Amino acid sequence: MHKSDSDSDLAYNAAEFCSTKDAARLLGVSHRTVQLWVENGALQAWKTAGGHRRITVASVHKLVNERRGISAGAAAAPAAPAVKKLLLVDDDHTLLRLYELEIAGWNLPVTVVKAQDGFEALIRIGEQRPDILVSDLSMPGMDGFRMIRTLRADASSVNMAVIVVSGLDRTTIDSIGLPDDIPVFPKPVPFNQLRAAVEQALSGPADTI
Repeated sequence: MHKSDSDSDLAYNAAEFCSTKDAARLLGVSHRTVQLWVENGALQAWKTAGGHRRITVASVHKLVNERRGISAGAAAAPAAPAVKKLLLVDDDHTLLRLYELEIAGWNLPVTVVKAQDGFEALIRIGEQRPDILVSDLSMPGMDGFRMIRTLRADASSVNMAVIVVSGLDRTTIDSIGLPDDIPVFPKPVPFNQLRAAVEQALSGPADTI
């Protein structure tokens, strides 16, 4: 049973109901969208004797608030940065542990993988494909120079970010040779500078296969 047109006008004037046009304006959607929401029950409405829809203002306000909540929630929850892998290579067990503890306090989106020489590092790289390599140079077995040359000769790891931390003097390092783009830090480790280099590597392009 429909209410009369006079009842409709009285209800509308009392701000309890609104037209589909007003509902569309309040919700920021098309007239057809409002009609669909009425049909699926998202908005509560009734028809006047003349066939005009009258929508309850309360249901419009409820839907407005729900839509605002979804938008606010999306804005308040930005996507978390992708976690990247950082491989530490050094034959000094104590220094590896110090690296691990220091990096844990940086609050960076990285997980740490460790290796004790160049050969083990190449195995870890094949298994886990780290994004950043922080390595010593002077190590038993395969040293850092040979490991880095091997990496740079491999197309799958040529773009991996490499950072060197070494106790060797600069003259020795230059005489053996490293690629010009690799930053080199002395020991004892200058952790503030190392962190800056890691952050720069994180913001750079990822390694490509």
